[in-house]
Amino acid sequence: MKENNIDTSIPEMQLLGKNILFEDNHIIIINKLPSQIVQGDKTGDKPLVDLVKDYIKIKYKKAGEVFLGVVHRLDRPVSGAVIFARTSKSLTRINALIKNREIRKTYWAIVKNKPPQESDTLVNFLRRDETRNKSFITSENTKNSQQASLTYTLIGRSDNYYLLEIDLQTGRHHQIRTQLAGIGCPIKGDLKYGYPRSNSDGSIHLHARKLNFIHPVTMNPVSIIASTPDDPVWNYFEQNLS
Repeated sequence: MKENNIDTSIPEMQLLGKNILFEDNHIIIINKLPSQIVQGDKTGDKPLVDLVKDYIKIKYKKAGEVFLGVVHRLDRPVSGAVIFARTSKSLTRINALIKNREIRKTYWAIVKNKPPQESDTLVNFLRRDETRNKSFITSENTKNSQQASLTYTLIGRSDNYYLLEIDLQTGRHHQIRTQLAGIGCPIKGDLKYGYPRSNSDGSIHLHARKLNFIHPVTMNPVSIIASTPDDPVWNYFEQNLS
């Protein structure tokens, strides 16, 4: 069976095809699964960037190496919208949008504990420990610390969990995970930042839900919503917020 000129008998291509949120000649946006890595790492697992290259090569019958620029990353256990640039021109322009904070990124996070306030802006200084691959809240005067800012709003609740919507003002290493843990709200499944139990699939309940920006080439507004992973907790909130 073929869909969009892609051989969907190949499981990787079938799965990727279902998770394309936006595609044109300049950019492609994928709804990343929590099991996927954006770029290659020491695990040797095939990264999402290579899967997307394969998809483009097959669909458009490209000869030779396919160009695909990694614009930003999501941690492996995190799901949601990831942008890739299909040309060097679009990569340069999207990088400029990110630098100028002209891409609005909205995340959803599920936590066990109710946050101290229904809505708040968190401003902290974070220090990254590369050896432990973890970030810590620290003081402004700490060497190599960087200011991190986000706004969260409580938008849903169940018998056991709370759903927070998060708007990022900065993009620091593990920022959402670190700052939510700092107010006593570690994300469901996130053992590294203090949640007591892991999720069975190794994911954490953090999802890059929305992207809003002006297309770097066409100048048209782009608004993307990425559906959450298929599990009972995410499904509850998807169904009860509509």
